[in-house]
Amino acid sequence: MTTGRAAFLHRLSPAAHWRRRLSPWRTRRLLEAHLLVLVLCAAVAATSLFLSYRQTQRGAEALASSQAPAVQGLAGTRLAALRSYQEADILVKLQLVDVAGSGEAYRSQLSAADQGLSRIADRTHQDLGTVNGLLASYGNSLNLGLSTYPGPSLMRDQKLGEAHSLLTRKGVGLAFRINTLQEVQMRHAEATARMGRWQRAGWWLAELALAALALTLVSALFVLRDRCGRDWNPYLLAAFVLTVLLAVVPLTTASATEGILDGAIRDLRQITEVSRHNDADMARTQQDVTELKRVRTELTAAQQDVSERSEEVRRELADDAWTDRVYPGTVVGGLLVVVLPALGLGLRLDSDYWRRR
Repeated sequence: MTTGRAAFLHRLSPAAHWRRRLSPWRTRRLLEAHLLVLVLCAAVAATSLFLSYRQTQRGAEALASSQAPAVQGLAGTRLAALRSYQEADILVKLQLVDVAGSGEAYRSQLSAADQGLSRIADRTHQDLGTVNGLLASYGNSLNLGLSTYPGPSLMRDQKLGEAHSLLTRKGVGLAFRINTLQEVQMRHAEATARMGRWQRAGWWLAELALAALALTLVSALFVLRDRCGRDWNPYLLAAFVLTVLLAVVPLTTASATEGILDGAIRDLRQITEVSRHNDADMARTQQDVTELKRVRTELTAAQQDVSERSEEVRRELADDAWTDRVYPGTVVGGLLVVVLPALGLGLRLDSDYWRRR
C-alpha cells in the first residue's frame, strides 16, 4: 500500500509531468531547442535591461546636473530680484540713500539675481535673452532711483516706480517672466524624472524574458540529469544565479532611484511655491516702513528656506550616485547570462552529440 501510494505520488510529481511532456523529443533535439531558447531569452533580457536601466540612470543624472539646479536657480533669482526692490524702497522711505554704504544690500541682491541667471543659462536650453534684458533694465532703473539728485526727489520716485513696474507688471514683468520659466523648467524636470511608457514596457519585457530564461535553465538542468545522467552543470547553475540577481538588483535599484527622484520633484515644487509666496505684497505700490520690513523679513526667510531645500535636494541626488555602480554590474551580468548557458549546453552537445556525426 505504501509502495503503491509512493508510485502514485511519483507519477503526479512535477518532474514526472515534465518528463511526459518532453518524452516525444529526442535528447539531442531537446538540448538544441533549450540552447536556442536560452540564447534568445538571455539576449532579449540583457538588451532590455541595458536600455531601461541606462534610461533611468540618464534621467537621474540630468535631474541632478541641470534640471534641479535650474529650478533652484530660478527660485533664487526671483527672490533676489524681489528683495532688491524691497531693500531699495526701505532706503528711500528711511531717507538713507545718501548715507555711505547704505546700498550694499540691494546691490548684493541684484548681483545675486544676475549671477543666478548666468548659471541657469548653462543648465537649460530656454531662451533667457528677454529675462536678461528685463533684469538689466530693472537694475538700471533701481540704480538711477537711488542716485543722488539735487532738490525734490521726483526723478527718484519716477525711477523707483519704473523699476517696480518692470519687476511686477502682469504678463510682461520680470517676476512674471521668471514664473513662466519656472513652469517650463518644472515640466522638464518632471518629464525627466518620470518613467515613461516605453521605459516601463522595457522593464516588463526584461522581467518576463528573465523569468522565461530561469524556467528554461531549470528545464535544461532537469533534462541533463534525467536523460544524460550528468551532475549539475556549473555553467547553467551560475547562469541561473545570475538570472535571479538580474531580475532583482537592477529593478530594485531603479525603483529606489525613482523614489529619490519623486522626492526631489516634490521638493522642487515646494521651492517654486516658496519663491512665489510674496507676489501679492510686491504688487502693492504704496507700503509704509513697517510693512516693507515685514515683507523683507518674509523674503529673507523664503531665501533661507529655498537655500536649505536646495541643499537637501542636492544631498538626495548625490546619495543616488551609488546606483551608478549597478550599471556596470548589469552590463557584465547580462553578457555572462548570454554566454554561460550557450557555453554549458554547447560544450555538452559538442561532447555527446555533435562530434558523433
